[in-house]
Amino acid sequence: MRRRPLVIACIPAHNEEGTVGWVVRQALKYVGMVVVCDDGSTDATYKEAKRAGALVVRHEKNRGYGAALRTLFSVAKKIDPDAMVVLDADGQHDPSYIPMLVEPVLAGEADIVVGSRFLGGTDVPAYRELGIKVITWPIRFVAYPGLKDAQSGFRAYSRRAVRLIDVVERGMGASTEILLKGAIYGLKLREVPVKVSYRGVVPRISPWRHGLLVFLVTVKYTLMHLVKKLVRW
Repeated sequence: MRRRPLVIACIPAHNEEGTVGWVVRQALKYVGMVVVCDDGSTDATYKEAKRAGALVVRHEKNRGYGAALRTLFSVAKKIDPDAMVVLDADGQHDPSYIPMLVEPVLAGEADIVVGSRFLGGTDVPAYRELGIKVITWPIRFVAYPGLKDAQSGFRAYSRRAVRLIDVVERGMGASTEILLKGAIYGLKLREVPVKVSYRGVVPRISPWRHGLLVFLVTVKYTLMHLVKKLVRW
């Protein structure tokens, strides 16, 4: 009898007590396990995630989005699933898209699947759209030419990607770090359309500061990628 693929959902969370429980319960409709990294929350995020049925790993202090991803990848390496989905805890990512993200991974067609806001027709705020395009361009140039949304945090990863990728960046730049490392490892990428809701989502830091930090990280890993290509050549 053929084994059913094991798919897990991984959710970085910081002070999301109002939404994390809903996200966990919805995700459990489509995956076999949900893992939440409570990144030093000072509210009831840990309790709400656990009550909803998640395995919760906790950081005593807030370390940043990238650090939470690093912990989630570490846990996933031990579980060794067929596919891992990452989505946000604030409700902007609709868990009903999980099967669409996971399908190319389980079919062996992709190692990284990005849920693209631009393909899905999401009404992205103008300042955010400009920032995404600026950050995406270097990755299109050196790694994945057809990529449209390098900053989407709604993604699926294959077992191979989970085993290979180690996240170093502590902040939001981890999203581009992962893509550029994926290109270095020769991981196949695909984008699928998703709609993202920004209703009620309040930026935790200035969008301009956030964009600049992510852009600098992107430039750093782009240069590293180019150096590695030149060395191989």
